[in-house]
Amino acid sequence: MLSYIVKQRTLEIGIRVALGAPRWNILSLVCGEGMRLVIGGMVIGMIIAIAVSRLIEQLLYGMSGRDPVVFLSVPVVLTAVALLACYIPVWRAMRIDPNLALREE
Repeated sequence: MLSYIVKQRTLEIGIRVALGAPRWNILSLVCGEGMRLVIGGMVIGMIIAIAVSRLIEQLLYGMSGRDPVVFLSVPVVLTAVALLACYIPVWRAMRIDPNLALREE
């Protein structure tokens, strides 16, 4: 999804680079877009997980449905995986040549 967004915004990113935007600006633009999706999904997922924790508690033997280690470690692991997944689209966005981006349109 993020690769598609970068492809669609190639002209915009090319113009930003041509006007002198630093690389960290491009990095924060693309990573911010990807992480907004991830954080939104995690918030919705945590709300649902807390809501159905009583049902899950009935299925687990000897464990609590509201185990704080699980509720803290899962978002950390998912955030790390999401940052790793953002790496390739960010790398592509930072390597966009402004001349080629402007010629495409």
